[in-house]
Amino acid sequence: MMQAFFTGISSMQNMQVGIDVITDNLANTSTIGFKGQSTEFSSMLNNEKVVLARNSIADSVSGQGSQIQATPLDMSGGSLILSDRNTDLAIDGDGWFGVSNGQDTVYTRNGGFTFDGERDLVTFDGYHLLGTIGNNIDGESLTQEIPTLALGDVNSQEPLNFPVTLTYPAVATTQASFGGNLGTDNETRSMSSKIVDANGNRNNLKLVFNQTNPQPETGVTWDVVATVTDLEGNITYDTQSGVVTFDDAGGLSSSTLPNVNNNGSSVNIDLGSGYSGLISSSGLDISASSSADGLESGDLIGYEVNANAEVIATFSNGRQSAVGKIALYHFQNDQGLTKVGDSRFTQGPNSGNAIFYKDAEGNNILGATVQNFKLEGSNVKFEVGLTELIIMQRAYDANSKTITTADQMLQKALSMDA
Repeated sequence: MMQAFFTGISSMQNMQVGIDVITDNLANTSTIGFKGQSTEFSSMLNNEKVVLARNSIADSVSGQGSQIQATPLDMSGGSLILSDRNTDLAIDGDGWFGVSNGQDTVYTRNGGFTFDGERDLVTFDGYHLLGTIGNNIDGESLTQEIPTLALGDVNSQEPLNFPVTLTYPAVATTQASFGGNLGTDNETRSMSSKIVDANGNRNNLKLVFNQTNPQPETGVTWDVVATVTDLEGNITYDTQSGVVTFDDAGGLSSSTLPNVNNNGSSVNIDLGSGYSGLISSSGLDISASSSADGLESGDLIGYEVNANAEVIATFSNGRQSAVGKIALYHFQNDQGLTKVGDSRFTQGPNSGNAIFYKDAEGNNILGATVQNFKLEGSNVKFEVGLTELIIMQRAYDANSKTITTADQMLQKALSMDA
């Protein structure tokens, strides 16, 4: 009878732990990135009895109570919830975001992030998201346009901090190309192109063509004057002249037009060759086209996070560049992580160190897909939790009745002794 007391009491205590786990799960069905837990029980101090009978041996086992074996995490993914923020991220697969308060690093599946006033990528309670910095920013200037950024070493990840003001530097024009048909009539022709100087200013390069006098016996020649001015035409930076020669069929044979000075930078004028570029033909309509390299400077419009977990800076000149990449951490044993909040964990003694997955070439990779404009919801199913709660509560009641029955039997035994 005394064993019945011990068995019932230990079982009630364990059932209470199970109820606490389930109620915690149910309380977090709306918590972003929450991973539910389950309860595993084991018997303790089993007594095995062997009963000899005629031509048989009957074995029986009597338990001495139960104990909590483990409360493992349910690592299944939660449903993905649509969001209207590109800094809301969901991990589709294995992995954890790493966030830090400057002293401690914790790991979470809650991908609700935002840019604070300093343009740092943070959680809503101020933890900084960890990742790889592109190292293509010097002060408030972008030093290099990076289309895609590789993930650095696992131990070199740092808070993703970005300047509030960032400028995409100007790239001066080095070549301007012209094409089209001048025709063969003795009329003035002109064409122009916008070019960029070293200061990022847009200027105008204009070509004016007039037929030379006298013309050669075969083909056509044109005198050409190239002028570089500001867009308003108030400042002239350079004027150069040359001669272009076309053969009988209108193809370009030669050009003596030199480079022009674009407010301190030299620009090569490419008129093409043969029938590629500028021609002088009577059989086609008069036309003109131009293109030039170079790029105006651009001011930062904002930062965004793309589907490759890269932080992208967008500029007013239409250019974009990766400036950082969000890290996804992995562990050899996720069950060994230590829970420190509703959806946050720290590295535990049985989890192993945080690692990055690698591809066949040994490069660090995310190991999962990161989806922006989405958040991962809790993986706890409310209806399943309620069912488990009812089962656990009935088990608790059954064990309490065991104690009541044992008490009644003990009282009866004591009364019989009296």
